[in-house]
Amino acid sequence: MSPPGPPTPDPTSAPLASTSATSLSIWGWGSLGLVLFLVTFGPFAIFYFAFYIVCFVGGGFVVTLLFGKSNSEKYLEQCEHSFLPCTSVGIPKCVEEMKREARPIKIDRRLTGANIIDEPLQQVIQFSLRDYVQYWYYTLSDDESFLLEIRQALQYALVQFSARSKETDWQPYFTTRLVDDFGTHLRVFRKAQQRIAEKGDQMKDQAEELVDTFFEVEVEMEKEVCRDLVCTSPKDEEGFLRDLCEVLLYILLPPGDFQNKIMRYFVREILSRGILLPLINQLSDPDYINQYVIWMIRDSNCNYEAFMNIIKLSDNVGELEAVKDKASEELQYLRSLDTAGDDINTIKNQINSLLYVIKVCDSRIQRLQSGKEIDTVKLAANFGKLCTVPLDHILVDNVALQFFMDYMQQTGGQAHLFFWMTVEGYRVTAQQQLEVLQSRQKDGKHQTNQTKGLLRAAAFGVYEQYLSEKASPRVNIDDNLVAKLAETLNHEDPTPEIFDDIQRKVYELMLRDERFYPSFKQNVLYVRMLAELDMLKDPSFRGSDDGEGESFNGSPTGSINLSLDDLSNVPSDETVQLHAYISDTVYADYDPYAVAGVCNDHGKTYALYAITVHRRSPNSEETWKTYRRYSDFHDFHMRITEQFENLANILKLPGKKTFNNMDREFLEKRKKDLNAYLQLLLNPEMMKASPALAHYVYDFLENKAYSKGKGDFARKVPPLIQKTYSDPDHCRVAAPIDDNVDDNIPLRVMLLLMDEVFDLKERNQWLRRNIKNLLQQLIRATYGDTINRKIVDHVDWMTSPEQVADAVKRFRDAFWPNGILAETVPRRDKAIRMRTRVAGKTKLLEVMPDELKHIIGAETTRKGILRVFEMFQHTQLNKRMVYVFLERFLETLFPQNKFHELFNKLHSRSKQMQRYKQRLHSTQAPSLQKR
Repeated sequence: MSPPGPPTPDPTSAPLASTSATSLSIWGWGSLGLVLFLVTFGPFAIFYFAFYIVCFVGGGFVVTLLFGKSNSEKYLEQCEHSFLPCTSVGIPKCVEEMKREARPIKIDRRLTGANIIDEPLQQVIQFSLRDYVQYWYYTLSDDESFLLEIRQALQYALVQFSARSKETDWQPYFTTRLVDDFGTHLRVFRKAQQRIAEKGDQMKDQAEELVDTFFEVEVEMEKEVCRDLVCTSPKDEEGFLRDLCEVLLYILLPPGDFQNKIMRYFVREILSRGILLPLINQLSDPDYINQYVIWMIRDSNCNYEAFMNIIKLSDNVGELEAVKDKASEELQYLRSLDTAGDDINTIKNQINSLLYVIKVCDSRIQRLQSGKEIDTVKLAANFGKLCTVPLDHILVDNVALQFFMDYMQQTGGQAHLFFWMTVEGYRVTAQQQLEVLQSRQKDGKHQTNQTKGLLRAAAFGVYEQYLSEKASPRVNIDDNLVAKLAETLNHEDPTPEIFDDIQRKVYELMLRDERFYPSFKQNVLYVRMLAELDMLKDPSFRGSDDGEGESFNGSPTGSINLSLDDLSNVPSDETVQLHAYISDTVYADYDPYAVAGVCNDHGKTYALYAITVHRRSPNSEETWKTYRRYSDFHDFHMRITEQFENLANILKLPGKKTFNNMDREFLEKRKKDLNAYLQLLLNPEMMKASPALAHYVYDFLENKAYSKGKGDFARKVPPLIQKTYSDPDHCRVAAPIDDNVDDNIPLRVMLLLMDEVFDLKERNQWLRRNIKNLLQQLIRATYGDTINRKIVDHVDWMTSPEQVADAVKRFRDAFWPNGILAETVPRRDKAIRMRTRVAGKTKLLEVMPDELKHIIGAETTRKGILRVFEMFQHTQLNKRMVYVFLERFLETLFPQNKFHELFNKLHSRSKQMQRYKQRLHSTQAPSLQKR
C-alpha cells in the first residue's frame, strides 16, 4: 500500500471563482458606464436609447420578411415550371387586353378597283353584318373591334375574289361550259321522261318518280358524281354549302384570320345560310321562273289559239281546275252585269268564250282522271278522212320530205327519191355554173372547157350512182330512156335539163306506184307528217251537250272560234252550198252602211267591193250583198292562214299597191284577182279538207260590218292570272358537234340547243344537215365573219364593271329593298301558281316564230318547247342545274385548286352513286371471275 500523497484540489472550485470575479467586473463596469451616461446625458437619454433599439429590431424584421417573400416566390415559380402543369394565361391576357384602350382599326373601303362596284358591295356587307351579327352581338358587348375584324375579313376575301375574276377568261365558260351543262341537264331530263314512259306505271306519284329517275340517269351519264342528296335533302344541302364556304374562306382569307374559328364560323354561316341558300332557293322556285318567263316576253300578247292548245294538251289536273275556277268566277261576274245596247253583244261573246273554256277543261279533266289518255296520232290515223298533201308539195317542204324519206327507206324505194333530189341539186348547180360562164365570156375570160368538164363529171356521177348497171340500189326505169341518156352524155355537152325526162318518169312512178305515195298516205308516218305541218287536229275532243243555255256557235258576234276539235255545231252539211262573187266596185262616198250607222268614212278615200252571196240549203235559199275593203280581205287571209297553215301554199291574195291604188284599171284587175281568190276558197274540196274553215268564211261573207283584228277572230278570254313581278345518249354534252362547227360559237350553241330541245338526233341526218346549212347561212348573212369577235365582245361587256355593278345592285335591292331586310315572301296560292304556268306556256308557244315550225315541224316545235318548260317545274331539278352552274363557275375561277375532285368528294355520299357502283361491280364481277 503506498503512502498518502499531498491533498488534491477540487476541480470545480477554480472555474467558479473565476466566474464570480468576471460577473463582479461586468456589473462594476456596467454600473460605472450607466452612472457616467446619466451624468453626461441626463436621465431622459435612456428613453431615446430604448426607442433606437426598437426601431432597429423592427427594421430588421421587415427587411427579413420582404426578402423571404421574394425568394419564396422565385422558388415557387421554379417548382411550377419544373414539376407542375402550365397554368392558363388566356384569362389574364384577356383581362389585360380589355383594360387597354381600343386601338382604331383602319379599313380600306376599296374592293375591286371600280367605285361603281365597291359602293353597292359595301352596302351589302354593311346590311349583312347589321342583320345577321349586330342585332345579337350588341346584347353581349359594345366593343366594335370584333365587328370590324369580321368586316375586314370579308373585304379581304372580296378583294382576292375580284383579283381572281380579273385574271379569268370568261369567254369559254359562257360560250361552251354553260351551254354544255344546260344541254346535258336537258338530255338527262329527256331520257328520264322516256324511261318513265317505257315503264308506263300510272300508280306512283309521277313527280317523285321523275325526280328519282332523273338522278338515276344523271349518275349513268356523269359516271363520277350525283347530286341527289344536295338537291332533295335540306340538311345535306346546308352541310354542302357550309363545306363549300369553308373551302372558299381557306382560299381567300389570310392564314391568321382563317385560324380564328369564331370569326370563320360567323362568316361561313353568313355566306351559306344568309346569302347563298336563299338565293339558290329563289332561283330554283318554279313559280319564280314562270313569272320571270312571263316578264321576259311581256310584250307578246297571249294568242287565243295558243291558249286553247295548251289547255287541250295539259296533263296537269291542277292547271285545268285553276283555269276552270277562274273562268267560272269571271262568268259569274259577267252574268251579274246590267248592260244594254252594243255592250250586250260584247258580254255575250265573253260569256260564250268562258263557257267553251270550262267545257274544254271539264272534258280534259275527266279524261285524265279516268286514265284514258288518247294518242292523237293513232286516233287520227283511224279517224275519218285526212287532209291530202300533194306529192309535189311534199318534195319541196323540208318537214314533209323527211317523213316521206323515212317511209321510202322502209319500203326500199329510197333510190328513186334520192335520184329525184340529186337531179334537182344538179339542175340548180348547172344553171349557176352556166350563168357564171356566160358572164365571164362577156368579160373576155374563157374557162369553157373547165366548166363543161366539171358539169360532165357531175352528170356522169349521177348516172353511175343511180342508173348504171353497177348502181346499188338502182333506179328501175325505162331502159330506152337510160340508153338515150347515156348516149347524150357521151356525145353532147351536159345541160341543166339533161335528166328531166327520167326525173319526170321517176316522179310519176313515186306518185302512182302503190308501194310509194299511195301507201304513204295510209301510213302512220303520213299522220305524223300532218301533225308536224299543223294540219292535224285532235278529233277526239267532243264537247258535251250539257250547256247552260248559251250557244256555242262560233263567230265574232255569236261566240268563240271553234277549233277542229269541236265540229258538232258547224254548218258543214254537204247539202248546204255557198256561192259568192264580186259584182261591182264602188267608192267610199257611196256608203252602204250609212243608214244603219254601222260604218263611217272618217274622211278617207278607199274602194269597196260588193260581194253577192248565195246560200242554198234543202229548206231555204238566201241571197244578200256585203261590202268589203281590200284591207278586210287581207285581214281575213291572215286569219285563216294563221289558223290553217296548209292554206298559205294554196291561197294567194293579190298584192298591195301603195301608189295609184284607186286607178280604175287597177281596181278592175284587183276585182278579178279577188274573185279568183273567192272561187278557190269556196271550192267544195277546199271546204271538205278544212271543215272548220266554213265558220270563218260565213263570218266574212255575212251582211254586217267586218270586225278586223288578225288573231282576234274569237274574243279573248279575260285575264286568268294577276300581274306579278360513249353512247351519245348516255354521256355529257361536252364534245364538239362537228369539226367545222366548234370554231363557230353561235352555230355550235344553236345546233347544240336545237339537238337537245327538239331531239333532232333522233331524226334523220338529212334534216339535221339542212338545219345546219340554214343556220350557217343565217349567221353569215346577219353577222358575216365577225360573229365570234362580237360574241367575245359581248362576254366582255357582260363582265364589265357596269354590268357587275348592276348585278350587285339588283342583288342588294332584292334582299334589302330600301335598305331593310326583305321578309320571306309567302308562297302564292296554288291556283295562282297553276294559272301562271298556263300563261307561261301560252306565251312561250306564241313567241315561237313560224319559220321554226316550217323548218322542223309544228308538232316537234310544240313538244320541244313544252319539254323545256316542264323541266323547270321541278324544284329539285332546278337546284341541280343551279349547283352545276355554280360548280363550273368555281372550277373556272380557281383552276389550280382541284375543285372538280373536291365536288366529287362532297357528293360521294349520294345514295344513287352508291347503288350505281354496286350495279357496276355486280356486272363486272362475272367477267373478272371468267378471266
